[in-house]
Amino acid sequence: MTVNLEVAEGVGTLRLDRPPMNALDVATQDRLKELAEEATRRDDVRAVVIYGGEKVFAAGADIKEMQAMDHTAMVLRARGLQESFTAVARIPKPVVAAVTGYALGGGCELALCADYRIAADNAKLGQPEILLGLIPGAGGTQRLARLVGPSKAKDLIFTGRMVKADEARELGLVDRVVAADQVYAEAHAWAAKLAQGPAIALRAAKESIDTGLETDIETGLAVERGWFAGLFATEDRDRGMRSFVEEGPGKAKFL
Repeated sequence: MTVNLEVAEGVGTLRLDRPPMNALDVATQDRLKELAEEATRRDDVRAVVIYGGEKVFAAGADIKEMQAMDHTAMVLRARGLQESFTAVARIPKPVVAAVTGYALGGGCELALCADYRIAADNAKLGQPEILLGLIPGAGGTQRLARLVGPSKAKDLIFTGRMVKADEARELGLVDRVVAADQVYAEAHAWAAKLAQGPAIALRAAKESIDTGLETDIETGLAVERGWFAGLFATEDRDRGMRSFVEEGPGKAKFL
């Protein structure tokens, strides 16, 4: 399989496995969607790591496959392409991308679907589609602009240039830069910590933030208000508040 889901201690790792560069062909896209939906459903998956291995995250789409597609073929495929990435973005649990080596084109767009990005100090990211006479088609024009702002997104997309890890951090494209041999461990530790947290409250926080970014503030506030009140009906809220009163902050156990 070109993508695998490995689950341990509440953390599901979505592992790309299509050597040598994890090119995201149609079969890989469809498999990614299938496993993202599985991670969404599974109660034993409480947080997710997206990982491409020690050498490369994903160098982009399969250009040879795309070259053979005409306009009609891409009209039929474009929605499926976007839906595979959207399935990752909509996992209602904390998601971290562990970025090693290249994350270009679709690889960068996949990293954008995560809530948090940890990159190797030798990583390179970018949206080089313009160099092929194209634009990003798996959400890059939308998610990148929302993450780093429109002018920075336009610079990256207009020029197609790659950025090294330090610049990616300065731009806000990645959140942390660590040694290359520590990327997965750091990402897994981030996910494992959150896997111990209150699952419904984490889902509420993620949906409230993401919805607010996609709509006006009044709608976002309404979503937040609904989730906030609704959490008062959960066992985790009872446990968290009881622990705070009896033991002090930060000591609640949610599992």
